[in-house]
Amino acid sequence: MNNFDLIVIGGGPAGYAAAMRGIDFGKKVCLIEKKRVGGAGVYNGALTSKTLWELANKVAGINESLISGGRSAYDVPWKTVRKVLDEAVFERKFQYSCHIKLLQTETTGKLLRYERGSGSLVSQNEVKIKHNGSEKTIRGEKIILATGSRPRRISGIKFDEKTILTSDGIDHLNDYPKSMVIVGAGVIGCEYATIFSNFGKTKVYLIDRQDHILPFEDRDISSLVASNLEAQGVTIHNNAHLERLEQKDGQVEYELKYPDGKTEIIQVEKALFAVGRVPNVESLGLENVGIEMSQRSRHIRDTDTLTNIPNIYAVGDISGHIALVNMGEIEARHAVEKAFTNKSEKLSYDNVCTIMFLKPEVAAVGLNESQCIEKNIPVKVVKVDYSVIARAIAMRKTQGFFKIIVSNDEKMTILGMRVVGEHASTAIQAVGLLIQMNAPIEVLSELVHPHPSIVEGIQECVRMLLNKSLFKSSVFKDKLACYSLVDGVKTPLERL
Repeated sequence: MNNFDLIVIGGGPAGYAAAMRGIDFGKKVCLIEKKRVGGAGVYNGALTSKTLWELANKVAGINESLISGGRSAYDVPWKTVRKVLDEAVFERKFQYSCHIKLLQTETTGKLLRYERGSGSLVSQNEVKIKHNGSEKTIRGEKIILATGSRPRRISGIKFDEKTILTSDGIDHLNDYPKSMVIVGAGVIGCEYATIFSNFGKTKVYLIDRQDHILPFEDRDISSLVASNLEAQGVTIHNNAHLERLEQKDGQVEYELKYPDGKTEIIQVEKALFAVGRVPNVESLGLENVGIEMSQRSRHIRDTDTLTNIPNIYAVGDISGHIALVNMGEIEARHAVEKAFTNKSEKLSYDNVCTIMFLKPEVAAVGLNESQCIEKNIPVKVVKVDYSVIARAIAMRKTQGFFKIIVSNDEKMTILGMRVVGEHASTAIQAVGLLIQMNAPIEVLSELVHPHPSIVEGIQECVRMLLNKSLFKSSVFKDKLACYSLVDGVKTPLERL
């Protein structure tokens, strides 16, 4: 039987990161993946959807200029879109495959063993690998479970990934759909609504069970994104309950019901479901070692990545924390460090930086206003409109705003930030670092930011809190705002 210091089941972003961190410690590592290394981080997920968004965003920008100048829109054939997607996936896949192959040579002491197949737990230290009808068992001192997740499917709906799709089915499209309904108005649903409406070839319908899209975010963000989607021709069904959805005559017919009893029947060419993801835990053999699951979901229960079995860890989507590539990688690295060192510091999820690829781009870290109200945390909030930021003016992209939330005391500790607008993702990391360091806002106030840049909006927010801003909110009341939130009550703060 082959013996390893570390066995990693799952070769997606989290599993791959775990294997690489194990090598850092000079450990003998076996990485098991049944399909494709990279997982949803490369295929049918982060890389492909963001490649689509980048291309669609460019097309929308070009066509906006062409149409405003009285010219015809730029036509991008779907085969061109497909070519760009294939090139992006191949580039990343080639990097992974070459990296793995070279790591298994003498240059690294052959610390890595890559196994194709499905891995399952036999005992606390044994893993069975099945591949193409054969099987073998290996032994490991430590085991990390990182098998990721898959799109959630609704019972009673017949998914064929051609007409009725999950995000996995985007890869099967042969052309732009003439019309598409997207079920689910969270991040993924809104991202795909943005992508297909930006290409300008698809009539998009978005089903939202609540009264506003992106229900986990503040209204000022969801309202701005919704208005831009509608300006792109997207029909948003707010407060809509999906009564039925089925294939009919090669298309999709769906029926909605509203709170007032009104019903609506619409036919479209395709349907895309974006209603969350479920962890891939069914074939892991968890019952063989008694690994505990969460009561309300199918996620593995863990304490700082460690399961109830002292040498087995769960990271990434199967742990049920934050289903993001960056967090899966961080959890995986943390698990390996816990396994092979005396590390006692626990993971923190308070400063996780996220990007929502919408129109406009949205970046977030820490708490938002709604969460502060829900948790009854007294805060101060400052907002600066993009229209007063020099770089935004130069780019002619003045739609958006910065919003920073701090504690309602003299220290004014940063609790969270939201940025909506062009280059939003470039502005978020510094604040994430300050939240982790628990540093005072004066650090940002005195820092010399590059000029002109979007990140200068952060500095102006902080200066407003300190009452020494470049522009005065008493003059630009429609562009600058500073207020407190105590017991859910908004009170304007006096500023020059």
